[in-house]
Amino acid sequence: MRATCGAARHRKKKRILKAARGFRGAPGRRWRLAKEAVRRARVFAYRDRRTRKRDFRSLWVTRLSAACSMRGVAYSRFIAALQEGRIELNRKMLSEIAIHSPEDFDAIVEAVKEHLPKNNKEAA
Repeated sequence: MRATCGAARHRKKKRILKAARGFRGAPGRRWRLAKEAVRRARVFAYRDRRTRKRDFRSLWVTRLSAACSMRGVAYSRFIAALQEGRIELNRKMLSEIAIHSPEDFDAIVEAVKEHLPKNNKEAA
């Protein structure tokens, strides 16, 4: 027979119910519901740790795009010019500079202006 009320089972239940503490309603108190709720919570936590990275990168790109457009440069052309000019600042740092130190961001834009790719319409 399988032991259903041994020390290991008590530890397992205690661990799950402790993880479910603070859950609203029955899942915070009842074993079967707590077990399901904790499993789902862990799945969401795993998934959203990855989603958070995407969300922040999207935020940085949006901020940079706004900062670049205020200075008359398209975001995509700005990033290409950064790579061409061998300036190795990531999007997070660039967006922080654009927000907290606009004069430094202006200097970066001026530094990469010579590396900006030529527009096809201007060349023709």
